[in-house]
Order: sequence, then structure tokens, then C-alpha cells
Amino acid sequence: MQHGAELDALIARMVADYLARNRAARILRDMLDEAGVGFEPVVDHLTIRTLDVDRRAEEFAKLGYAHSETLNYDDWFAKVYRLAGYPALFIDQAYPGEKGKTSIIPGWVAKFGDQVFHHVAVRVEDIEKAIQRLQAKGVIFAGEIVGPRGGELRQIFTAPELVDGQPFSVLELTERHRGYLGFMPPQADSLMKSTVKRT
Repeated sequence: MQHGAELDALIARMVADYLARNRAARILRDMLDEAGVGFEPVVDHLTIRTLDVDRRAEEFAKLGYAHSETLNYDDWFAKVYRLAGYPALFIDQAYPGEKGKTSIIPGWVAKFGDQVFHHVAVRVEDIEKAIQRLQAKGVIFAGEIVGPRGGELRQIFTAPELVDGQPFSVLELTERHRGYLGFMPPQADSLMKSTVKRT
């Protein structure tokens, strides 16, 4: 791929910044490093919050990512971008105008900008076991697992890392089955709401 080295460097830089500011993710990285796996091979998707999805996606589109799907919610929406061999990129924003007035995204972007990951999702084989192991290391989770046991997609967020008393980033655990690689709008909305309840 023509822009592979540049894209690798961009993602590595953003992941390093994310890890520097997310304790739960560092704990998981250390556990994976101990097993010789590392953090990057288990990354399922990367999430950026912004005020303008199309503008923010340009940097990644120039490096090969292409729009795959759009997910719509009550007061926000997301576009998913994909590139073979790389994690899916999930970019979300509030709807413009009155429809997006209740979304938490604009306030988050005003505080932290859109040059950082809001969260990184890592793929796990057994979400209950992963939760148990991370809880043993002091990681706290927000809400309950979203998605039914045995379903195609199950997810959970850690409690948000706080910066200046404001929720900043979370780590997501993702369990997938039967080759399902997509996103389910009701689940993504439930995950977003799980972190609001704790703030």
C-alpha cells in the first residue's frame, strides 16, 4: 500500500498518546506484552469524536481508509471507515442544530479536541474472563455488558479516565462471533450512555 508507513506512524502515534492517558489500556497492554502479544494485534476499532466527521476523516481517507457505513442515533451519528489489514475507524459527532443539542459529543470535543482517540476497542475471546482479570488489576467498568451472551457482538466500556474532573477516554472490550465485523446501533448508543451515568 502506497501510504502504509505513513498510516502506521499516524495510528502508532495516536495509540501511544491514548495509552499514555488511559490507565485501563496500559494495564491491558502490560498484560499483553507479558504474554508476547502486544496491544496492537488485538485492536478491534478506533474511535474519534469530532464536530465534523467528513472533515476529520480526510486524514485517514488520504491514507487509504474508505467510508463503509453510517450509524444513526437520537442526537448523534457515526461513520465507519475501513481499510483491509487495519482496525475499523469509528468517527462520531452530534447532529447539527437542534437535533444534536442533547449530545455529549460537542462538550467532549470542546474540552479534548478531535486529534485523540476517545476510545480504543480491543477484541477479546471471553468478555467475562477479560473483565474478571482486569478487575483483579483494579480496572473499573461502566455499566453492564451490552449484547446477549452467545450473540454476534458483546461490548463493555471501562469507567472513564478523568482529566480535570471531566470524563476523557475509555477502554472498550469487544467479543465477536460468527465472523461479525459490524456495529449495532442500539449497542453503541447503550455504550455511550453507560459512561454518562457515572459522570
